[in-house]
Amino acid sequence: MKAQLAAEPETVGVAAPGAFVSFVRFVVCGGGVGVLSSGAVALLAGAMPWVVANAVITVVSTALCTELHALFTFGTGQRAGWRRHWQSAGSATAAYAVTSFAVLALHLVQSSPGVLTEQIVYLAASGLAGVGRFLVLRVFVFAAGAGAGVATGAGGRGGGVVAPVPVVPVVLVSVASVSRSPLVLAAGA
Repeated sequence: MKAQLAAEPETVGVAAPGAFVSFVRFVVCGGGVGVLSSGAVALLAGAMPWVVANAVITVVSTALCTELHALFTFGTGQRAGWRRHWQSAGSATAAYAVTSFAVLALHLVQSSPGVLTEQIVYLAASGLAGVGRFLVLRVFVFAAGAGAGVATGAGGRGGGVVAPVPVVPVVLVSVASVSRSPLVLAAGA
């Protein structure tokens, strides 16, 4: 007779969130990073052309958001990995094109728009691109079975994806000793 302690441990996980919960998480994570990115683009645009500033911030924010979406939004329970980063980068490239086109079109219509008008156009285009990104990420990048090591539930309620609960480390950062250069401010410090 086998002892209870010698038995194989059972993996306990959390079912991946449904579409509505994922969308709310996507808006909170992606929208929060997007709003911060909007300010960072405005700051960087003072030191370089707007399109270049948008590209730099898009790359940084995409990498951050892909990790947030893997761990929290779509509940994979694991880091994104290179494949998901590249797939996410494809959808971010489309979002970059949408935001850049919107702001460039604004400049064609109005030769020198104010910062507020530019930000409204940028954020509206970002919102539109964000809905498209959510659909691509949910259906293709973070879909059930799309990632390595994702197990599907067998006969459980809903039969959804089971993922371990992620542990996210928290790092406390002091801003008092950080330089106030535009580059540091654009990085969010």
